[in-house]
Amino acid sequence: MRPPVDWLLDGEPFVEYRTRLDLLGQSSEDSPARTAREAMLADPRVMGLLKDLAGWPGTVIASHKSASQPFHKLTFVADLGLEASDEAIRRVIPRILEHQSDEGPCQLPINVAPHYGGTGVDTWAWALCDSPLIVYALAKMGLSQDQSVRRAIDHLRGLIRENGWPCAVSRELGSFRGPGRKDDPCPFANLAMLKALSQFDDLLDGPESRVGTETLLGLWSKSRERHPYMFYMGTDFRKVKAPLIWYDLLHVLDVLSRFPWVTDDPRLREMLGVLVDKADELGRFTPESVWTPWKDWEFGQKREPSRWATLLAWRIIQRVEGLES
Repeated sequence: MRPPVDWLLDGEPFVEYRTRLDLLGQSSEDSPARTAREAMLADPRVMGLLKDLAGWPGTVIASHKSASQPFHKLTFVADLGLEASDEAIRRVIPRILEHQSDEGPCQLPINVAPHYGGTGVDTWAWALCDSPLIVYALAKMGLSQDQSVRRAIDHLRGLIRENGWPCAVSRELGSFRGPGRKDDPCPFANLAMLKALSQFDDLLDGPESRVGTETLLGLWSKSRERHPYMFYMGTDFRKVKAPLIWYDLLHVLDVLSRFPWVTDDPRLREMLGVLVDKADELGRFTPESVWTPWKDWEFGQKREPSRWATLLAWRIIQRVEGLES
């Protein structure tokens, strides 16, 4: 089975653009890629995301899992290929860095109720389920060597323990932590941190990356017994779902496949097998679950194959199998 490249190239501009770069290995300076990117930036939905980001940070966070959170939109436009030099992104970056904590991570307005260990008032703070994703987006958009971004990632990676990253928050949030044992690793925190570390060449093969990947692979091998912080790897986890927002099969595979030493690990291969079995006879993937706020995108339905979900899947397969572009 090979990727359905012609079908992907016939898709919407954002799919075509990433297909040319990620599957075909074309340069963003190549004429077909430039044309696709220009069309992508003119897409009303992409323009809508950028308009939303212009009002950063948006509303107070109620749930990090909410697919409409601005930091999830930020990571998505970074994955599309928006760069720090793009006018819309250039305007939002100062707003993001305006609230950088003394510790280093960028803060968001968060309200944690007292019975969860918070203050019950709107507070500028950060958590390991949001700040690494902001770092990821900024680094992917070209700011991996920016002093502010480096200060953020250095503090966050220093929070790791022997079994991975815990549920950790800034001091402004008091004793708050998620619903789990304090000695357990937080699966989503590890996913978010690995995603961020993947954007730093000097940290990609570092000890933190080694520990984090082992944490996620270990959770997969014991998925029936271990559910730290109520993160499961069962039926819902294994459904094809886009964009990459929370803790699910595509997202975990996408992040783990960025680390070269993991590609031969039998646990990753087993996880990949679950994904590959979902392809139709033409190598296309159909979403099995959707994020309602993204229903206007072609991946926001479960009726037919999605080019974006298919691209995400084949990008993973290509990394793991070492397929040539």
